[in-house]
Amino acid sequence: MTLLALGINHKTAPVALREKVAFTPDSLVEALASLKAVDGVDETVIVSTCNRTELYVNTQDESGEKILQWLSDFHHLDVKEIVNNSYLLTKDDAVKHIMRVASGLDSLILGEPQILGQIKQAFGDARHSGMVSSEFDKLFQHTFNVAKRVRSETDIGANAVSVAYAAVQLAKHIFAELPKRSVLLVGAGETIELVAQHLKEQGVKHLAVANRTVARAEALAQKLDATVFTLSQVPEHLKEFDIVISSTASQLPLIGKGMVEKALKQRKNMPMFLVDLAVPRDIESEVNELGDAYLYTVDDLQHIVQKNLENREQAAQEAQKLIDKQASDYMAWKQSQQSIDLVKQYRQKGLLHRDDIVEKAKAQLEEGKSADLVLEEMAYKLTNTLLHPTTLALREAAKHDDPSLSRWMGQALDLSDNSSDENK
Repeated sequence: MTLLALGINHKTAPVALREKVAFTPDSLVEALASLKAVDGVDETVIVSTCNRTELYVNTQDESGEKILQWLSDFHHLDVKEIVNNSYLLTKDDAVKHIMRVASGLDSLILGEPQILGQIKQAFGDARHSGMVSSEFDKLFQHTFNVAKRVRSETDIGANAVSVAYAAVQLAKHIFAELPKRSVLLVGAGETIELVAQHLKEQGVKHLAVANRTVARAEALAQKLDATVFTLSQVPEHLKEFDIVISSTASQLPLIGKGMVEKALKQRKNMPMFLVDLAVPRDIESEVNELGDAYLYTVDDLQHIVQKNLENREQAAQEAQKLIDKQASDYMAWKQSQQSIDLVKQYRQKGLLHRDDIVEKAKAQLEEGKSADLVLEEMAYKLTNTLLHPTTLALREAAKHDDPSLSRWMGQALDLSDNSSDENK
């Protein structure tokens, strides 16, 4: 059996194709059973996210042709389209790949942690469906441990690599007790929604959303248990907030120096942290002139993100070394298991031959044949049966004209050159 990984991801295929090969939760059980029914397939796990679809298969088909054909048939696609936009990895390359994916080294955002949970879910679904046996169980449990070590022993996930996350991390540095702070989110688009998600993860409870369209603000506020304002109400309520994060499509600034200055006086000069993620700007740059106002723009955060990305790249190199070592350890374990299986097979075969010869000898004795002759014949047959495959192996080694192979077999069979030893 060979481990095989067939995948299509954000690096190899456009979103239009990734959508076509994705598996919905409803279709996953059927897909797992269908894939395991392919001739030569023993174990299967299917990982399907917005950025990747990957099939992990323990199979006799090292070429992967049957797996490629199955994927195209299941989704009713031209197999050539899949071949041209996919990658196929086997053995130790496949092991390293699954470890890289689980550790966030192959993600769109380097080091993102969500993929590990998605792979755990995929493995759980496959095991629950009876598609996983001992070998895949060992592989994926080992992979989860490796991903955990990468997360704890390197800085792969230590630094912000999105402006939304960077904004929240910066706020956390400025305000020691972030969960107790009040936050005003200006806008209700995708960026603000991502900021809100990070704030909730940090335990912030006092949130408000201000937007031009109240219905859009209410939809976001409902998820956050937040208060809703219109943009025209911002000057009235600005004094209530320690942190203001803004990202709208406005062509003119919405928060001016005078508005912030007034709010600071009402706050008795308690500091205010403002983040402007909009282009064009939502907050006048002159706000930075105020002593108790700390204004950061999207450009400021991009510099932080870029530096953090460089740090993650360095951490990724450390993580790769760890993965290479752990993948090597897993392959060594797998090889040792195969050796154990070979030894078992060899011993079982020898015992079967022994039992067969002994039974024939007993039959001869019952027939009245001389015990001496029976013992001689039994010894001859037993010796010949046991030595025959070894003799063939030695002759085959000689044909290859490989001294190291012949020497290794000689040592393995304890065939020392007594004559040469005596002459020394």
